[in-house]
Amino acid sequence: MVSRPKIEYVLFDMDGLMIDSEKTEASDEPQSLAEFAAAEHLLSFFPDIPLTLDSYLSQRNTLQDAIWPTVPLLPGVRKLVLHLKACNIPIAVATGSKRRNFELKTGHLREVFDCFEGNVVCGDDVQYQMKGKPCPDIFLVAAREMLGRKVGQAELCTSDEERERVKGLVFEDGVPGMQAGKRAGMSVIWVPDANLLDVDYTGKERADQILKSIEDFVPEEWGLPPYNSCQTK
Repeated sequence: MVSRPKIEYVLFDMDGLMIDSEKTEASDEPQSLAEFAAAEHLLSFFPDIPLTLDSYLSQRNTLQDAIWPTVPLLPGVRKLVLHLKACNIPIAVATGSKRRNFELKTGHLREVFDCFEGNVVCGDDVQYQMKGKPCPDIFLVAAREMLGRKVGQAELCTSDEERERVKGLVFEDGVPGMQAGKRAGMSVIWVPDANLLDVDYTGKERADQILKSIEDFVPEEWGLPPYNSCQTK
């Protein structure tokens, strides 16, 4: 049997991991030169359509804003989050989504996201001066600033801070997020889209466990209380 560290706190990515939002969005990162270039390339295939780049991006964002308040939870998420909350396990969300979009995507899912009690770090939280995934910043910020764990800074890590990082468990669906969690010194459960399993990945970071669904997660394998052992409110 694989030896695993005893977990004391849990961090969640959101899009594609907790909620089924990635099929409806092109990108939720702050608009970059790469995003503009991609949109411009797409429009180049339709030269007869009287649509400017800015207009296209604006209409796309409007459509996404209308869709996000309807996105569902993915299987197993409600059960796991409510269980961890009932067992008083510290939990936080670490998402690349903008803060406003996080609110749009989760406003109708308050039963689950209220369990985090505001312990949410978003990609545009500029006060933390984070580098994006696969850098470890967002998970270290979530652990340190939201949960009060003494995990140190991204660039510096004492032996005590390293031991504190090992107590964290990250749930991720993306490759950069999996890499970020491992670079943060935490254990990572990777729940990828099935198509990602066929990608030729050459990075050195490896997930500690790969699941097809959060439904397959067994808490006691990680030193967490088993399901039905804590009373859910």
